[in-house]
Amino acid sequence: MIEFKNIHFAYNKEDIALRGVSFDVKEGEWLSIIGHNGSGKSTIAKLLIGLIKPNKGDILYDGKSLLNDNETLKYVRDHVGIVFQNPDNQFVGFNVKYDIAFGLENHKVPREEMEKLIDDWTKKVDMNEYLSREPETLSGGQKQRVAIAGIMALDCDIIILDEATSMLDPKGQEEIVELIKNIKKNYNKTLITITHDLDFAMNSDRIIVLKEGKIISEGKPSDIFKERDILLSSNLDMPFSQKAYYLASLSDKLKDNKELMDSLWEYYSTV
Repeated sequence: MIEFKNIHFAYNKEDIALRGVSFDVKEGEWLSIIGHNGSGKSTIAKLLIGLIKPNKGDILYDGKSLLNDNETLKYVRDHVGIVFQNPDNQFVGFNVKYDIAFGLENHKVPREEMEKLIDDWTKKVDMNEYLSREPETLSGGQKQRVAIAGIMALDCDIIILDEATSMLDPKGQEEIVELIKNIKKNYNKTLITITHDLDFAMNSDRIIVLKEGKIISEGKPSDIFKERDILLSSNLDMPFSQKAYYLASLSDKLKDNKELMDSLWEYYSTV
């Protein structure tokens, strides 16, 4: 569906963000791209939606270049939605209803259909009672739910979440993670989450680990989180559930406690 082919990008001579990065995104999968600040994660998000262009390489959607094909760029604008890190940078309407309506109006959705879509999706993200609320009266998690409702109302096939939970309090983070898991379970969407939150990334189908603009590991979460040295070298750490099991396994006293270890393994396996 998406091919990221040998992408190099630098903001200037000293600030090199990506160094020959290649990966693909399969239709309907949830891909997490993880890495510490400065690893190149957010640059990938900007490249995927055509905000910036690489110095070298190509980005393909269904085999068509995003860089040299205006029709592909139009497809991306119409079918790829992004939720940014800072909720305050996303609102364009003076209240929830008009914020969602803004995107629908740009897509020339008829008014009657627009009203139905806004009503449907604000109910599905638990924001229907906030339709007349102004942005500054909402919490960070509520603003992110509005942004996701706007993307879903537009029927975007691909949803990119660029550190969408990083500025939220624990309650807001939990709300957004549950909403994303629900979208994955019930709707045929391709999800790309860009994050340094490994507990969040653990829910995805596949993980790419970035360090200093290069991919240093790629695979299923269960495999990636076994590579403790790679995670630590990237200033990342194991998810809490796996870290608890790992630390307990290092203790002679604790690892001989079968009941404890079985309970920790069950917790790790089901989170």
